[in-house]
Amino acid sequence: MAGEPAPALGPGAPGRPLVAVVMGSSSDLAVLAGAVELLDRFGVPREVRVLSAHRTPDDMLAFGRSAAGRGLRVVVAGAGGAAHLPGMLAAATTLPVVGVPVALAQLSGLDSLLSIVQMPRGVPVATVAVNGAENAALLALRILATSDTALTTSLDSYRLELAEGARAQDAALLGDGARGT
Repeated sequence: MAGEPAPALGPGAPGRPLVAVVMGSSSDLAVLAGAVELLDRFGVPREVRVLSAHRTPDDMLAFGRSAAGRGLRVVVAGAGGAAHLPGMLAAATTLPVVGVPVALAQLSGLDSLLSIVQMPRGVPVATVAVNGAENAALLALRILATSDTALTTSLDSYRLELAEGARAQDAALLGDGARGT
């Protein structure tokens, strides 16, 4: 992904968005691009927004409150530093929210991770690894796949593709004599 252009901020696959990828600042798109790309690869309609919990709190809360009524099914929310966006969105909606801690120069994202993962009782946010946008998208896809057999089939194929890639890496190491006998 490094060096590649960021995906467009418009809708992905045609149709009403099912997943929202939300970030506190457009600088977070470098990390969240992986989520957008995976959603597009699976043909899941998505929208991408910048909504700041601190700079545009009214807009962020309005988005969260209206998300389910607009047909969204999952929200992927990335934030760095204080990282309040995923939790605040989770407080404003009953939709599943997957938080992506975004690493900043300070603390390597530990501050973001702790802010997102330590939600109070009653306000759940699923949290992935620091800069783990691809896993956030995969979790969103798995949530959607609970009621979509075609998506389940696509995810099974993707898992097989990942396994084949790992086997190819193993074979390459074996061919290079990297493993002892």
